Amino acid sequence: MVLLAAAPVLRGDPWRWQPHPEVWALVAGLALAYWWAMTRVGPRATRPGETVVTRRQVAWFVAALVTLEVAADWPVHDIGERYLFGVHMGQHLLLSLVLPPMVLLATPTWLARMVVGQGTAYRVLRRLARPVAATLIFNGVVALTHWPAMVNVSVSNGALHYGVHVVVVASALLMWLPVAGPLPELRLTVPVQMGYLFLQSILPTVPAGWLTFADGVVYEAYDILPRLFGTSVASDQQFAGMLMKVGGGTFLWTVIAVLFFRFALRQEQNDRDRGLPLDRRAPVRTADGQVLTWEQVERELQRAGPAPVEPDR
Repeated sequence: MVLLAAAPVLRGDPWRWQPHPEVWALVAGLALAYWWAMTRVGPRATRPGETVVTRRQVAWFVAALVTLEVAADWPVHDIGERYLFGVHMGQHLLLSLVLPPMVLLATPTWLARMVVGQGTAYRVLRRLARPVAATLIFNGVVALTHWPAMVNVSVSNGALHYGVHVVVVASALLMWLPVAGPLPELRLTVPVQMGYLFLQSILPTVPAGWLTFADGVVYEAYDILPRLFGTSVASDQQFAGMLMKVGGGTFLWTVIAVLFFRFALRQEQNDRDRGLPLDRRAPVRTADGQVLTWEQVERELQRAGPAPVEPDR
């Protein structure tokens, strides 16, 4: 009896295709809502001449839909829910680190203000989007969703599992608001954004280390047969911990690097605009906004000739 109780759970073919009409409906609904907002609501909600949506924002939205489809549909969802915790971890990284900034970058400011408003919802969001609050909420959700009891229950209950995903995405949107949010007043300065994301890359070290060095089976729901790719339960857990730390950290550090180089280029451009130092390739702007090249400036100076010298008094 003891041996039977300790035996791994037997499951069917892990590669059998599983339809997920709820995911297809969600993706199609989001696409339709975005199209309606940009083509019907946006022209009436923006001032004449104001851009409703940019091509870059549309591209970010398409990328977000593709990421959502990959993370929530077969085979990633089914294998991550029933067979390999490492795939489950990859799914959560897509939902918490990759998808949310894409959604925020795809959202025009006018749409964000329309959704949030200026009342109680806006004031609550402004408080929760502060760095300390957003960090605590996001990492608290990460810890809760990787608690063994929560994982073992959620993977056996489809509705609960999708509910967990909703909470993960919501907390991640909150965490990313100070970095990529469409509301400028909620964003941190770029140097502070880099420090903020550096902190997010450090905090997962604790649960990742716990997974990597845990003795025995941490998540009983993943002690099943058949074993995909010949991995043991311990190897699967170690891979998940490594993916959480190395994969998530690499992604965040890549974003930090992009922010750093963009900040450095912006500072260089500001120096050129102030003439410190003068770059002969940089344009010169007149008081009325007209752009002049340095060759044009030199021709005007030569035409004007040297300035008259006033006699000493």
